[in-house]
Amino acid sequence: MLNKMKSRIPYGRQHIDHLDLSMVSKSLNEELITTGKFVKKFENELSNFLKVKNVASCSSGTAALHLAFLASDIKKNDVVVMPAINFIAAYSMCKQLGAKIFLADIDPRTGQMTPKSLLECIMINKINKIKIILTMYMGGFPENLLEFYKIKKRFNCLLIEDACHAFGAEYSSNKKLIKVGACKHSDISTFSLHPLKPITTGEGGIVTTNHKLIAKKIKNLRSHGIIRNSKFPWLYDILHFGYNYRLSDINSALGISQLKKIKIFLERRKKIYEYYKTELDKYKNIINFPKYDIRNKSSYHLGLININFKGLRSNKDSFLKYLHSKNIICQFHYIPIYKFGLYKDKKIKLKSSEEYYKSSLSIPIYHTLDRKKQKKVVTTIKNFFKE
Repeated sequence: MLNKMKSRIPYGRQHIDHLDLSMVSKSLNEELITTGKFVKKFENELSNFLKVKNVASCSSGTAALHLAFLASDIKKNDVVVMPAINFIAAYSMCKQLGAKIFLADIDPRTGQMTPKSLLECIMINKINKIKIILTMYMGGFPENLLEFYKIKKRFNCLLIEDACHAFGAEYSSNKKLIKVGACKHSDISTFSLHPLKPITTGEGGIVTTNHKLIAKKIKNLRSHGIIRNSKFPWLYDILHFGYNYRLSDINSALGISQLKKIKIFLERRKKIYEYYKTELDKYKNIINFPKYDIRNKSSYHLGLININFKGLRSNKDSFLKYLHSKNIICQFHYIPIYKFGLYKDKKIKLKSSEEYYKSSLSIPIYHTLDRKKQKKVVTTIKNFFKE
């Protein structure tokens, strides 16, 4: 069983080296292994890297989204517009706060909401007042932020970036590259530090903002809502119900070490993605890679491809089953939210979301994926086309 696991090629995997182990070991020798100096150091280094005023670390990407929504002061029936294709976390956290959520269709290749599909959602549903627009960078490719920013200003609402895939990514503005998470054109950005993401803390998340009051509320909410008296720290008050969403110093220590290698990680992922594109280029009638704004830089969290299964007279399930039989573990990101049993409005069916659901896949991409394994992935895909 162990040998079989070792021979598997997953779609993603963390990379932990001796420097990471050494940093974590240091944190374990400290007096405080939570709410200590490693947490503060990690947040400061993230602030410098992203060039954003305020950073709050937390226990997961889901916690980051929850804190962002809480700090936005969502009330029952406040309107939130988000893409129909995304991990369930954003929808789930928002719904539990009583928001009225509208799902916008997406680009059938990138899987991302577009300015056009956002405005169509607003028009079709006759939405006049919006609390939050949530955008999401599928696979780590930042798209259309400047256009979303214009729409945000037009409707006088908040813009939150679900950037859980996009740590280290950059977008172009006035011929300059800006880090996703700098919040130059958004109110809040959220990230995940799950093991499969560009950098990891084991489990963890980040919320960034340039709004002082939002940052203060997020940091308060992640620790039970406790406000301590600066002169008498044993005295405290609670003005808002909060949560235990803190990130430990152990996790933060790993994050500090991983952050030092982010440039290497991103370059490696990019090379793997470009190798796939080069090797599969001659199958353009069957397979294509989504087209993105070339001025931006991706985190390459996912190796996304679109396959014309109709042309192959096959389907996604058969393809995934075939790859799994060859020990290549691919994945789909994501099932449209409205297809889940928890979604009450069964009438909704978005054309591009349906197309994306049928054609899109994530193929293996991670730091230690060597050329031999990359070739196996490519050869196996080609063999499926031939068969």
